[in-house]
Amino acid sequence: MQLLDGKVVSQHIKEEIKKQVEQLTWAGKRPPHLVAILVGENPASKAYVGSKVKTCAELGFESTLISYDAAVTESELLLKIKEFNANPSVDGILVQLPLPKHISEDKVIETIDPGKDVDGFHPVNLGKMMLSLPTFVPATPYGIMLMLQHYGIKTAGMNCVVIGRSNIVGTPMSLLLSRNTEPGNCTVTMCHSKTKDMKALCKEADIIVAAIGKPRFVTEDMVKEGAIIIDVGINRVESTETKSGFRLVGDVDYENVAPKCSYITPVPGGVGLMTICALMKNTLLAHANHTQS
Repeated sequence: MQLLDGKVVSQHIKEEIKKQVEQLTWAGKRPPHLVAILVGENPASKAYVGSKVKTCAELGFESTLISYDAAVTESELLLKIKEFNANPSVDGILVQLPLPKHISEDKVIETIDPGKDVDGFHPVNLGKMMLSLPTFVPATPYGIMLMLQHYGIKTAGMNCVVIGRSNIVGTPMSLLLSRNTEPGNCTVTMCHSKTKDMKALCKEADIIVAAIGKPRFVTEDMVKEGAIIIDVGINRVESTETKSGFRLVGDVDYENVAPKCSYITPVPGGVGLMTICALMKNTLLAHANHTQS
């Protein structure tokens, strides 16, 4: 079993990005600028945004963090997004999800300029991705593809099961893995809450991407020998072994599944780190698009 180590891959990618930013500044150009908008006090959301801002600083990006109380109105939030859309010094805009119930996530995503939608959630960018046109790919699936590429895993002809059908992970992941690319060229089955006999489908899979948001959902009896396991889940479970009283686990029962695998991602230290790297690559691309136009 080989670990697909997000720490190693993300560090390699970050070093490449940092060199590109240094070249930009040496040439007298401004660095990429990412705006992150946080609404409310969700601890996980604050941690995710904090990691993104910290990574910007590491790479030499400029970042702006806008924090709102959970009671902020939808109209106020949309107005702020439009301000950043019109600001030529801003390359990327992300609004951390989830949002309070009184704010439409669809409206927020659709208000972001597609050219600054570095999360890759805007319908324009998702449509371009489906057609294999140049665009911003959603950060988590993009990060997974970068990881497979880094480890030189040849996926052509493999059977792949994607568990979860969200627009953020499951659906774009299934499209990317089925593309005529490397990594890619998989035969993909997307499983979800209405799938019958998911266990049998998983047992036939060469690759399983678990993105269902249920702790330890994928168990040892669902995995065949030599399978590649990509665990997207980040779930908090109670633990007596930590000071906080909880620990992070994935959607895969790692301890029992790992011995059967050829490759597996850990949680934490796997896909989450790759997601941030992919976001930074998207922001660098947005900067290139804006400075060339």
